[in-house]
Amino acid sequence: MRTCRCLAFIICTCMIHLDYATLFQKRNSKYLHMENIKAHSEEKGKVLQRSKRGWMWNQFFLLEEYLGSDTQYVGKLHTDQDKGDGNLKYILSGDGAGSLFVIDENTGDIHAAKKLDREEKSLYVLRAKAIDKRTGRAVEPESEFIIKIHDINDNEPKFTKDIYTASVPEMSEVGTSVIQVTALDADDPSYGNSARVVYSILQGQPYFSVDPDLGIIRTALPDMSRENREHYQVVIQAKDMGGQMGGLSGTTTVNITLTDINNNPPRFPQNKYQFSCLESTPVGTPIGRIKAIDSDVGENADIEYSITSGDGADMFEISTDEKTQEGVITVKKMLDFEKRMLYTLEVEAVNTHPDPRFFHLQSFKDSAMVKIAVEDVDEPPVFSRPFYLMEVDEDAKEGSLIGQVTARDPDAIKNFIKYSVDRNTDMDRNFNIHSGNGSIFMSKPLDREVSPWHNLTVIATEISNPKQTSYVPVFIRILDINDHAPEFAKYYETFVCENAKAGQLIQTISAVDKDEPPRGHTFFFELVPEFAINPNFTVLDNKDNTAGIMTRRNGYNRHKINTYLLPVVIFDNDYPIQSSTGTLTIRVCACDSHGNMQSCNAEALLLPAGLSTGALIAILLCFIILLILIVLFAALKRQRKKEPLIISKDDVRDNIVTYNDEGGGEEDTQAFDIGTLRNPEAREDNKLRRDIIPDTIFQIRRTTPLWENIDVQDFIHRRIKENDSDPMAPPYDSLATYAYEGNDSRAESLSSLESVATDGNQDYNYLSDWGPRFKKLADMYGGDDSDMDC
Repeated sequence: MRTCRCLAFIICTCMIHLDYATLFQKRNSKYLHMENIKAHSEEKGKVLQRSKRGWMWNQFFLLEEYLGSDTQYVGKLHTDQDKGDGNLKYILSGDGAGSLFVIDENTGDIHAAKKLDREEKSLYVLRAKAIDKRTGRAVEPESEFIIKIHDINDNEPKFTKDIYTASVPEMSEVGTSVIQVTALDADDPSYGNSARVVYSILQGQPYFSVDPDLGIIRTALPDMSRENREHYQVVIQAKDMGGQMGGLSGTTTVNITLTDINNNPPRFPQNKYQFSCLESTPVGTPIGRIKAIDSDVGENADIEYSITSGDGADMFEISTDEKTQEGVITVKKMLDFEKRMLYTLEVEAVNTHPDPRFFHLQSFKDSAMVKIAVEDVDEPPVFSRPFYLMEVDEDAKEGSLIGQVTARDPDAIKNFIKYSVDRNTDMDRNFNIHSGNGSIFMSKPLDREVSPWHNLTVIATEISNPKQTSYVPVFIRILDINDHAPEFAKYYETFVCENAKAGQLIQTISAVDKDEPPRGHTFFFELVPEFAINPNFTVLDNKDNTAGIMTRRNGYNRHKINTYLLPVVIFDNDYPIQSSTGTLTIRVCACDSHGNMQSCNAEALLLPAGLSTGALIAILLCFIILLILIVLFAALKRQRKKEPLIISKDDVRDNIVTYNDEGGGEEDTQAFDIGTLRNPEAREDNKLRRDIIPDTIFQIRRTTPLWENIDVQDFIHRRIKENDSDPMAPPYDSLATYAYEGNDSRAESLSSLESVATDGNQDYNYLSDWGPRFKKLADMYGGDDSDMDC
């Protein structure tokens, strides 16, 4: 390979040098021809002057990547001023002068000092001039020329990406474009075939092909299935020199994926499915899952399930689980084992995104049979209605039948049911229920005005299984009975002016009734029959549930009669008719000419007519203040005349007065005689205050007869009252006791301390007669040797 490259390089170099020689010859001939023309012109006209322009270059060419041992010759600078005597000096400046390009200042030969790369810089612009060594003056003006680097094939094609990723739908037609790859060659595309790239496929046949000029990869086989193979790796080569021998090349990898299309229908893995559920399963509960298999992926594998037929289409429904694409069968209606024990469904699975291109190949749906068995459970009783509405008159008697609720056992066994009332909904126990047939009775009288509705909860329980219980609400409406009489709607403050005229309206009255008749209230107003003919006032019924109070004479005098009582009877129109009598209090008042009330008090005329209400109030306040001052002054004067009860400095307070008497021993039965607490000197008369000196220090106390059957508590209260009201008793905090033990005990003392004073031995044989409780004492002291033993 290297030998071929070197050979090609030598051939190209020789050709370039031949071109350069030819070019120089042409340039010299051109310049000589111009000189001849100029000389001929001088000979003819002696007018033309010879041009001093003698440069013999315009552009040089240099081959890149020179591999020779010597410097590469570029060209020669020459001017016609150069006589060959070595007096001229050539100077080079510009791009790379002195570093990349050097010139022989005597001959004008230019050489490349280094190896050049066209891809780094394709041309160089330099300037040259020739000067006289002796004078240092330029014999030719500075001129610019170009050195262009000729390209060689030293760069291989490179792809824009190391790895390409592409996709193409499965089942695509042959020649379907997949992706375009691009390789770039750094060589000069305008010179030779170094940059001409040709594409070829090294790996991936026979599935894909590549366009040699454009690099477009296309499908090469028909009906490629993603389900068979999804991923492909294709290797593409790009070669320069038009793909000829000796060209440089580069490769890249293209990963191609076949994308899915909906070309596969869903299929159930089995034709029949079986499930079971309890009859008590709530509505909406899943009871089973089925799944149809679809080889496609993504949305092409989305499946929609439906129930197409079967006797359970109304009892069950099926939906799609979006995550697992399973068909979830749920309960649509409540099941009943006693009605039906087995249901059959036909379930269908259909793709939601079918591709019409493949309809002619196969059907994109599948079906399966599903059988669901219902299992029996012990169910609670079921009421015949979801709720019950009953009505009863409010005057119904206790024990009256209101209505009946019924429930049944839905199970095949048909257990007996008992009924009861939830007492939390009937705290007052107004109702009872028959436990056997569900009849509801009144247990107390009802009043619609107190509670027009009663809401009960009735419980139905299976006798054999008390856990099976059902509840139903019962609404009882109390029907109204006309048992309340109408009455005034409010309290009326009615007045009549003294200057009123006969037939004048002084008050409009209305009525209310606690009852609620179905056709509404209708009230009638009239005077009581005893005072039907009233000389002062009358009642006018307005026929709209109101009535007007009218005057029957001219003028009223409040000094003679300032208040009139007018009884009015109010009737309703319901059955039975109820009526009541209300009394209006009509005051006679003084009014102005417009009928506005000024005063209704008879004493108001006694005051001066010129005094206003504010003046009257001021006079009344002054009178009250004066009266208060007089009372205070009298009280202070009386207080100064009084002296304290205890004048001595030795004020005796907080005394305790005791009346202790020990009495007899524990056998003294008289000590507990309640009669000892009855003081025959107790008295009922009132005593004076203890904090005021009595007018008479010594008062005669009158005795009261002894009450034989007086209560002890009453006795003590009387003594406390006597002590509190006694002016001679110690003042303030004193304690008086009334304790009395009684006389001596009849059993005398049993103490052995007195036995020392007795002479001789004492006989204790009588202890044996006292019973078994004193047997121990009788054994200790009874007998002749008892004293000695002790």
